[in-house]
Amino acid sequence: MNKNPGNSLPKRTLAASLQWLKQFVHLWSLQTLTSLPDRLKNIWQQLIGSYWFIPTACVLVGIFLAPILVSIDEHFDRETVKELTFAFTGDDQAARAIMTAIAGAVLGVAGTTFSITIAVLSMASSQFGPRLLRNFLTDTPNQFVLGAFIGTFSYSLLVLKSIHKYDVQFGVPQLAVTFAIIMAIICALLLVYFVQHMVHAIQASHVIKDASDDAIKNIHYWYNDNCDIQHQRDVASEDVAQFSNWPATAIYAPSSGYLQQIYIESLVTLAQDYGGVLQMCTNLGNFVTDKNVMGYFYQRPADHLNYLQKTKTSHLAVMPRKPDGVFWQRFATCIRLDRRPTHSNDIAYSLGQVTEIAIRALSPGINDPKTAVNCLQSLTACLSIMMRSQPPSPYHFYTPPYDKDTSDITVNQPRVAILAVITKTPKISDFIDISLGEIRRYAATDLMVLKALCRSMTDLNYARVNSAQRQTLLHELSLIGRAGEENLSYSELIVDLMAMCSQARQFIHNEDAKHQHFEYVSEFSAHIHKALQTKTS
Repeated sequence: MNKNPGNSLPKRTLAASLQWLKQFVHLWSLQTLTSLPDRLKNIWQQLIGSYWFIPTACVLVGIFLAPILVSIDEHFDRETVKELTFAFTGDDQAARAIMTAIAGAVLGVAGTTFSITIAVLSMASSQFGPRLLRNFLTDTPNQFVLGAFIGTFSYSLLVLKSIHKYDVQFGVPQLAVTFAIIMAIICALLLVYFVQHMVHAIQASHVIKDASDDAIKNIHYWYNDNCDIQHQRDVASEDVAQFSNWPATAIYAPSSGYLQQIYIESLVTLAQDYGGVLQMCTNLGNFVTDKNVMGYFYQRPADHLNYLQKTKTSHLAVMPRKPDGVFWQRFATCIRLDRRPTHSNDIAYSLGQVTEIAIRALSPGINDPKTAVNCLQSLTACLSIMMRSQPPSPYHFYTPPYDKDTSDITVNQPRVAILAVITKTPKISDFIDISLGEIRRYAATDLMVLKALCRSMTDLNYARVNSAQRQTLLHELSLIGRAGEENLSYSELIVDLMAMCSQARQFIHNEDAKHQHFEYVSEFSAHIHKALQTKTS
């Protein structure tokens, strides 16, 4: 037993402080400065994603603004203030009453808005899923409205403190009180805006649009519109084909959690400093436990062509070495692991938000297949962008800087790209499976959603660029037909679905399908159309 339990809290505080200082030193070390923009961007996203940042900033603005306006009042001509029709010109009692009323009113309204926000979060958690709560918490208008109320409250308190009863010349800060009245009117308008904004925010179509826009933003972050020809030439290097034969060392996870970020530039620098290739086998969003194998470090042979003595034409002077303690410490700073999945640049996480809305809409408690169809249409739009774009390459190279010597040997030296990091990149078939495939598994008994899935396959066919994508669409189409064949209640529904799958399959097989319009015509509709034509003729 611990004989001095009072020391446990100071010890824990000291340990936490040392850990934070260690992380801060790693953040600003020379090895991680290459990924500093990404790290600062993640910190900014965490601040914006918190519900307290913008309201706290508004409170600080109110705290600093109050003494500034009071100081301006002390050096401002009071006669000029009286000429302003909208300015406050009352005595100290009227000023004190107004500031007290404003402070009490805005604080009460702030409590009301907070209560409305909590009610909306509770409803969103039950209807759309707990992962969608972040979209409501990070809603900038909501945070700004709450911050305006609290900031006005802080400003009013400080101005109220500066109103003196017996000081005739500077007792009433007229400009400061006037500004408080203006802010009170603005807060009243913001309350109306807040109610209108929340009414739209809880609509399913609005939530789906925000989630799909977030997915499209992440897709544009990773996927390119054009192919990098120089990178394709670098991929043809011998190291890409031979690195798996080099001596390998397993890379273990420093702790348990979800892989939220991979700092590529820092990993490239780490691989080059130790003379090898670092392969990541874990993708963004995956969960790893302590001491899991996340990848491998392949050490280049000592007689590799890259290891030459440093001259004007050389590009490396680092000899290969095995990973040591410093290697593991630096690797821990090159990735970010969190105990819970958070928002990042992970495409699968963004698509999973839309998928979760569709799955909850198909649950017996909600039973809203129209919302599920809307989610399918949004997911189809996201997947179409991915199929038309150039996927991210798993190979990352180090391009050494050349010497500043302007001799012909240096100028004519060809470009050198050294393989450094290999990441795990999901294929389009993986994204289709975790989005449309998940909805298919939950919509096996709903004909409307299954037919919408068939329609998604034909829509994605317009965006395909190779035969592998066609095979993926055909495979998913066969799974849709089998799901309906085994789970639909009536034979007529099964026949209808199978007919649509057959027409969709023929459309996808057609080489000229991109220039044709697909429209499913059921056997019953064709029979009615034929009968009407016969009657007309």
